[in-house]
Amino acid sequence: MNYAYLESPIGSLLIAGDAEAIRQISFPKNGKAVKPESGWTESARGPVAEAIRQLREYFAGRRTEFDLPLEPEGTPFQKSVWRGLQQIPYGVTISYGELARWVGNPKASRAVGAANGKNPLPIVIPCHRVIGANGTLTGFGGGLPIKQALLDLEAKAATKWASAS
Repeated sequence: MNYAYLESPIGSLLIAGDAEAIRQISFPKNGKAVKPESGWTESARGPVAEAIRQLREYFAGRRTEFDLPLEPEGTPFQKSVWRGLQQIPYGVTISYGELARWVGNPKASRAVGAANGKNPLPIVIPCHRVIGANGTLTGFGGGLPIKQALLDLEAKAATKWASAS
């Protein structure tokens, strides 16, 4: 597995993948970059390099969708939830219940929430766009301040584009 770090407005992101796809994006923990697993090679080539390029564009407000080869590891249910997350438009939020309906399991909002929390490719698979039914921010692997920062970034960019049209 290859990895590289991206210094971003929300901290140092660890991006890992192989020659075929991106497999992991990790938020910093306690303000420090996550360390790679033993045996990984530091290399920003192939899909890892492309992920860095696209994430830079995202943080600059110039990218609303990602076009990357992704291979997240998870159960079939988790993967169905992650596919559902990829359908949430940029700058839009939905509830866990709505996401459960989207993936064809309307009574599984807790299970959908758990799968959302196991997303190994945050930002690219936009789990930050899922909020509580009452509109409040709820659990997020990167912490609620990072979730709020990502939502604010998308809202600001969307407002900028709307005023430019």
